[in-house]
Amino acid sequence: MIILDKQKYFISIGEGEISRIPYQGNDDFVIYATAEEILMLRRKFEGLHEASFDTYKRSHIPFVPYHLDTANDVYDETIAGVYQTLYDLGDENTKNHIRTMGILEEE
Repeated sequence: MIILDKQKYFISIGEGEISRIPYQGNDDFVIYATAEEILMLRRKFEGLHEASFDTYKRSHIPFVPYHLDTANDVYDETIAGVYQTLYDLGDENTKNHIRTMGILEEE
């Protein structure tokens, strides 16, 4: 039987960093997660990086307005998913901070 112990992790969204060791400002958010949950979060960060690159490419096409741009919609949905995961796994400070950001839909 495998025991799914949750470990403490420090998260920096700007850097896309997930670390067990706090250093140089990588502690924007603190979460407690299993190895499987960390793998899921890493995949979300990868999706965020891809979505960010797609919005960068689209920004060089001046005739596509922001509000009609699917790349921006995908980025917005992806970042909301990252914050939802951080909220779900976060400590009370992380949950409170994300609540004050107003990025998640009300339950």
